[in-house]
Amino acid sequence: MQILLVIHNLIRWLIILFGLWAVINAASGLAAKREFMQRDRRSNFLFVLWMDLQFLAGLALYFVGDWVERLKHLSDNMKDTNTRFFTIEHEVMMIIALILVHIGSVKVKRTNISSLKFKRSFIFFIIALLLILIATPWPFRDAVARPWFRWF
Repeated sequence: MQILLVIHNLIRWLIILFGLWAVINAASGLAAKREFMQRDRRSNFLFVLWMDLQFLAGLALYFVGDWVERLKHLSDNMKDTNTRFFTIEHEVMMIIALILVHIGSVKVKRTNISSLKFKRSFIFFIIALLLILIATPWPFRDAVARPWFRWF
């Protein structure tokens, strides 16, 4: 399970990196009124790819750990901030972010107008990235704090 936690932690940083790249790319494309190019597709693709890999790592953590067992006592777990965060809040916000990234990616692919591609990717990806940042257990969050980097 420790290896999965390390992988999940490292992928977090890749998601933030590629998410920022996709959002900044979309904002700069909108501002410059340029054509949607291969590098724009690449930034979107890498954001989606790492989100999917993180989802798989998160699912593995969920089922390898005792989180499924905790769902059986959900009413008791809602009283504990840490358990509630990792049983419900983290998962729900991250799944919503994953859905937004996928919807944004599909909407961008189905549009032929560059300005709309940039606008749609910016809107969907910025909301997803904000949800990701909110749902991440940063070290400065009291009850759910996790280290910046998790090693073996």
